[in-house]
Amino acid sequence: MNTIRINTSQNVVLEYEPASIGNRILAQLIDYAVYMGWFMIGGLIMSGFSIGYGPVIMIVFYLPLFFYSLLCEIFLNGQTIGKKARDIKVIKLNGRSPSIGDYLLRWVFLIVDTAVSFGIIAIITMAVTGRGQRLGDLAAGTTVIRTRGVKRNPLLHIPLEEDYQVVFPEVRELTDADVALIRKLLYKARQHQNLALLERVAEKTQETMHVTHDLSPADFLITVLKDYQHRMAESTTS
Repeated sequence: MNTIRINTSQNVVLEYEPASIGNRILAQLIDYAVYMGWFMIGGLIMSGFSIGYGPVIMIVFYLPLFFYSLLCEIFLNGQTIGKKARDIKVIKLNGRSPSIGDYLLRWVFLIVDTAVSFGIIAIITMAVTGRGQRLGDLAAGTTVIRTRGVKRNPLLHIPLEEDYQVVFPEVRELTDADVALIRKLLYKARQHQNLALLERVAEKTQETMHVTHDLSPADFLITVLKDYQHRMAESTTS
């Protein structure tokens, strides 16, 4: 299963499953059904008014529909009714909440992504970008993810004691990629009770850091993750 990894400003790694193209199309179809229902209700309401009030009622009733997706995403935390029904939502790739400006960019690009090209451009860009991004997402730095079904790795962020002291200062020898791989393999090894994998990962990590220890492989790797997390937290506050 493909996932999107996002490093937040607090150096917490979040992992999401991108919304499939099929799911996004279904969400859009549900939103179109909302449009049609709105139009039908509007027609019934306008039929009860005299002709002179028709244009005014039309503007008041149908103008919000023009901004439907924009307003929904702003007030429903990155979701429209269709997205909510399909359990998908808009997020920023930097881990922060999308701003009104981000939602506005996505909405403006809907003209190119869907209206002008009948959705062909959106489908092509979502297929080739690797993160399920249409042009509006690329411009806004966003993507659309599933809100359910992703099994989160509990090792992505380990709570630290307030007075936590680094055990291995040599953790500075590790890169972000090294630590991400350690998290992934440690989680996998613990899930499947694979002691051999734990030992290999611990041995390789020990060689990279040039340290010795008397901890178990699992305890050593968890300590390394804590040390790295503490080090990164200090660097962001200094």
